[in-house]
Order: sequence, then structure tokens, then C-alpha cells
Amino acid sequence: MLRSDRFDQADRIIKIGFWINAILMILKLSAGYWGHSDAVFADGIESACDFVAIFATMMALKLGRQPFDANHPYGHGRAESLAALLVSLVIFATGSWILYESVLAVINHDFKSPGWVAVAAAFMTIIIKEWLHRFTLMTGKRLESPSLLAIAKDHRKDAITSISTLAGVVGAFFGFGILDPLAAALTAFFILYVGYQTFREAAHDLMDGNAPADFINAIQDLAESVACVDHVHEIRARRSGQYMIVDLKLEMDPDMTVKQSHDIATRVKKLIFEHYPGVGDVMIHINPHDEEHEDLIRL
Repeated sequence: MLRSDRFDQADRIIKIGFWINAILMILKLSAGYWGHSDAVFADGIESACDFVAIFATMMALKLGRQPFDANHPYGHGRAESLAALLVSLVIFATGSWILYESVLAVINHDFKSPGWVAVAAAFMTIIIKEWLHRFTLMTGKRLESPSLLAIAKDHRKDAITSISTLAGVVGAFFGFGILDPLAAALTAFFILYVGYQTFREAAHDLMDGNAPADFINAIQDLAESVACVDHVHEIRARRSGQYMIVDLKLEMDPDMTVKQSHDIATRVKKLIFEHYPGVGDVMIHINPHDEEHEDLIRL
């Protein structure tokens, strides 16, 4: 897949979610206000925060699709991880606000009687957001895009929290008014948990956290399958947006010429690119296989 195609697909998914989320935001805020439901109105505020987060992600993708330059030799992919971090902070803020409002409503016994429009809005949100989650997750996994995966989690969070919102609204509709703010509070706790997960993953990428062990092992096996590569001495990988950057140290015959070892290293790099479209660059260092060598590093 061409680099431009990867970003075009990500842009398309983000824009679909952006406009659907805008419609849901207006729907839920209106239904919560006119339908007298704190839980549905809180769901609308959450969608408003999501609206801001998705817009930030769109801007990050626009920046991240720019190729490497003199000032950013590793590309601009980290913009996606920054966007995911921003999404997590928005999720945290939303959950905290909803929890605060819910506790106040319970303490003050400020219970309302929701109308049928609030029930309908909560039900529609579950269906639409679950579809958006699966649609976004499928593309996010294929492209290995941190920002798309963060948005997919946000959609799933909305779908699941709307289930508790629906339960609370239905209970309040039938006369159990306390269930509406309790549903909003339950929603808030789940929102905070999703925010924590999103923050942890974005921070892992921004801190150059290592790639999953199965990915590292697969790259090592692939490199060692190339003729004249005796052993992979060390392998590291870190994420930069939709791409992985891989560092390899290969052990080879010390009697090889520079040209021979270079050709083998190029063969390894091409093989990795062929098998892993999500790898953006592979940096290879060559060591003689029959000598002890000390890794010179200050990190």
C-alpha cells in the first residue's frame, strides 16, 4: 500500500466519524434537554468533547502524512500519538465532569422524569456508535494507526456507556428517578477507565516503548532466514504514527567485503518491507560473528 493511500483511508474514516458524531452531539443534547434526562444530556456533552478530540485527530493526520524533512528526519508520525494523548485527556475531563454532576444530582435529590425522546436518543446512540467502533477499528488495525485505534476505543466507550444511559433513562421514565443520575455516574467511571487505557498506550509510544514481543520475534526469525546472516545480535522497534522503526544488529562472516555485507543487509531490509507494510524504516548495523563486541550506548 502506498503511503498516500494509508493516510487517505485514515482521513476518510476519521471524517465519517467526525460528521456522525456532530449529528449525535446535537441529537443527544437536544433530547437530554427537552427530554429532561441528565444522563442523555451528559452523553451529549461527552459527544461534544469527542467532537473536539476527533477534530484534533484530523489535524494530526494532516501533519503526520507529511514525509520526513531536515528538521524531522524520522517523519511526523508522532503527531498521531500526540492526538491520541489529547483524546485521552478529553476523555478524562469528560468523565470527571459527568461524575461530578451526577453526584450533585444524587445529593440534592434533583431527579427528573425523562421523556420518550431521551429513551430513543440513548438507543440510537448504542447502534450507531457500535457500528462506528467496528468500522474504525477494522481500518485502524490494518493501518496500525494509533489515532484511529484511539478513536475506535472512544466510539466503543460511547456505545457501552449509552447502554447504562439507556437503562437509567428507562428506569427514570417508569418512575425511578434516581436511576438517571446513577446511570450517568456509572458512565463516568467507564469513561475514566477508557481514558486511562488510551493515555497509557499513547504515552508508551511517545516514550519509545518497545514493540510487542511477537512482532520482535517474527522480525528476528525473518532476518535470520536470509543466507549469510548468522544471528541477530539485537533488535529494537518503536512506533512512529502508523509505522514501526526497526533497529537490527546482524552478525556475519568477518571476512566478507563491505559490498557483500551491504548487499545482504539490503536483502534483509527489503524482505522485512515485503512482509510488514507497517514498517517505515529498518536501520541495520553489522557485527563480525566470531568476536565479542561491547554495545556502546549511553541511554
